[in-house]
Amino acid sequence: MSICVPHYVSIKVSELNRHKRLNSFCSLRRDFRVFAVASTANEAWNYIPAAPIFLPEGSWKQIPGGVTAAKGFNAAGMYGGLRAKGEKPDLALVTCDVDAISAGAFTTNVVAAAPVIYCKKALDFTPTARAVLINAGQANAATGDAGYQDVIESSSALAKLLQLKPEEVLIESTGVIGQRIKKEALLNSLPKLVNLLSPTIEGADSAAVAITTTDLVSKSVAIESEVGGTRIRVGGMAKGSGMIHPNMATMLGVITTDALVTSTVWRKMVQVAVNRSFNQITVDGDTSTNDAVIALASGLSGSNKISSLNSSEAKQLQECLDAVMQGLAKSIAWDGEGATCLIEVTVTGASCEAEAAKIARSVASSSLTKAAVYGRDPNWGRIACAAGYAGIPFEASKLRISLGDILLMDGGQPLPFDRAVASNYLRKAGETHGTVKIQISIGDGPGSGLAWGCDLSYDYVKINAEYTTCTLSSHNYFAVHNSNSYKVVTYFRVH
Repeated sequence: MSICVPHYVSIKVSELNRHKRLNSFCSLRRDFRVFAVASTANEAWNYIPAAPIFLPEGSWKQIPGGVTAAKGFNAAGMYGGLRAKGEKPDLALVTCDVDAISAGAFTTNVVAAAPVIYCKKALDFTPTARAVLINAGQANAATGDAGYQDVIESSSALAKLLQLKPEEVLIESTGVIGQRIKKEALLNSLPKLVNLLSPTIEGADSAAVAITTTDLVSKSVAIESEVGGTRIRVGGMAKGSGMIHPNMATMLGVITTDALVTSTVWRKMVQVAVNRSFNQITVDGDTSTNDAVIALASGLSGSNKISSLNSSEAKQLQECLDAVMQGLAKSIAWDGEGATCLIEVTVTGASCEAEAAKIARSVASSSLTKAAVYGRDPNWGRIACAAGYAGIPFEASKLRISLGDILLMDGGQPLPFDRAVASNYLRKAGETHGTVKIQISIGDGPGSGLAWGCDLSYDYVKINAEYTTCTLSSHNYFAVHNSNSYKVVTYFRVH
């Protein structure tokens, strides 16, 4: 039997001169150049670098800390022996010092994983939670009653260590569908994981790395802003690279804040933010069995309690929540399997936000559009086609399409444009792992929406064609992750 296993090697900059065949490391997937976000150096860097975070503009400022930036939160990540090979961390834990107001959004896939079913029941039972335990390696989806019992035993064991009630512990899992959690390894690791809990940046970074699977980068961000005159913080981490087409009604996320908010308001705010972020990304059109976002609010900032969605404080907090989730969501799309660039689709002129968002996601999901971007082919007809089949009626005579600053279509009519310039725009985005911006207007309405995806390359098929058998030959992925060291990630066969 063959299985895919990742092997990680760190190479110091000072050693690069001894590697004459450096270019051979550059990859099937991508050659990273610049990462916009970095925190303090720690062991997390020994495995994968941090993703660039694409925060929207706003009144907040980005700060280090991820899920531990907000008051009252601790995190840890460690290797517990759940992965098939290597010692990359595979267990993460996020806890709150107080009863945190909880909310969650989950996959609508009817083959929902055992931890998804468990979390939905737990959130229905109680408005608060104290801990989120995440494992990587096994999805624990399509595993029947035995898989669900694994979740119960895992949450109960952790609750006992933390002196909590089992329903105060939430569970997320990611990995291969059809495989149960390596329960013995997980249970044996829990005491050490609890001892590693820390409110530090290092704790947050190690947790963000531990939840990754095929990700080449970890995703973690935090911001600080004023809500009602009080400084509050919102942070988060997420994972995802393939099987990305969430429909929250394999991506995972944990969001934390120290804002004080009622359960009813918080749960509605989280759903709105999810719809504007994670529900607006796509890599391959596959909705995972395990999609889950859990959001916890400690209330320790000292702010006034937000009890109405119509208050100015609620609107300020909603903007912060949207920003963090959108930043993480775009990092997931940017890190899409085989991707060379991020695609951002903006739709304006719709009758409402929901209609604009649906058209934007339709275009971002179009395999033909994604393939054209990878081929550096400014084939705007594919964009128009995808907008037209989104299921939202609009007058074709009002359709306007731009690629970056290049106007391709206006008033429903094609326009002459320099194809070489448009192709070069796409090429530059691919060479720098940048962003291709597609702007679409469908009329004069007030509704606007955004969606994000990535291009579709040959390498997506290579990565996924034999995911569990891995009969492909060895591939090296080369990444620059800070000014001092480089990373080579090698996937190879083991019989």
